[in-house]
Amino acid sequence: MTHLMIQGRRVSAYLVLTILLLFPACVGVQAADTQPPSAEVFQRLVNEAHAKFIDLKEGKNADYIPYLAKVDSNLFGVAVVTAKGEVYAAGDTEYAFAIESISKPFTMALVMQEQGEEAVLKKIGVEPTGMPFNSVMAVELHKSAVNPLVNAGAMASVSLVKATSPDERWDKILDTYNKFAGAKLPLNQEVYKSEADTNQHNRGIAELLYSYERLYADPTETTDVYTKQCSVGVTTKQLATMGATLANGGVNPITGDRVVDAKFVPKILAVMMMAGFYDEAGLWAWQTGLPAKTGVGGGIVAIVPGRFAIASFSPPVNEAGNSVRASRAIEFIGENLGVNLFGVFAK
Repeated sequence: MTHLMIQGRRVSAYLVLTILLLFPACVGVQAADTQPPSAEVFQRLVNEAHAKFIDLKEGKNADYIPYLAKVDSNLFGVAVVTAKGEVYAAGDTEYAFAIESISKPFTMALVMQEQGEEAVLKKIGVEPTGMPFNSVMAVELHKSAVNPLVNAGAMASVSLVKATSPDERWDKILDTYNKFAGAKLPLNQEVYKSEADTNQHNRGIAELLYSYERLYADPTETTDVYTKQCSVGVTTKQLATMGATLANGGVNPITGDRVVDAKFVPKILAVMMMAGFYDEAGLWAWQTGLPAKTGVGGGIVAIVPGRFAIASFSPPVNEAGNSVRASRAIEFIGENLGVNLFGVFAK
């Protein structure tokens, strides 16, 4: 694990990041103005972000999963959900797309809720890999899953969910997503079949992890449940609500239900900041200063702790697998609201 020296003591970089995320005054600066923007400002910015990038033609649909290649590339939605449950949306925010890798931090949350943060830290890991999200080499080099937001770590998370059968494990994962979203999310059978027919690489990663005793359930069954979790359908509004639940300290701001204990949220956000944006995590942190998770289905959710979440969806992705329109829209809204978590140094 990466460590820093502060006043002669060796401390985790994740601890420092958590302090910066939640307690900027602790490092000798004043916290940014937390006066919430008005409803008019939120809606105006969401509308402007949608209008500004709707004609952007960069990127292309991910095609290594056949289903994703045929999704309408013109779809584009932007939504904000606040910690008070206010919803602001523009564009195709009711279209249910494949959640894909955005599912990963929410399964991690379930594992932490069941077994505590040490289960993730010791049995999976929390370090960025510096390699592609589906890297076999990262598993071989580290003899572990490395972090919960790459494919190996996500399958390790699935295998850690307490269950006596694959069906029970799947039901618990989907129920967790439903609670985060405040809605019953569907399993898209067409996406699931498309992914199950082409998931040989993930099956190989699962077997490799199992050989290193870093997968904690049957590899074939684990891969299948993981494939199902990536095939869940979610709308942009629902994704923003999932993010707002994290922004609200683990309580869904619309239903009022606690989904994950508040003490785990800083850890989840820290991993999202370090490893949530595929191979562009550093660039995303540089540009936005927001913990986020992206998926090759075209969705992205970013969290402003204590305040709100921004979600966006559009299928065309760049070479790193991140939606071009969605990332630009979220960056635009974040910049205009001045919510970069490291921006306190520029105030």
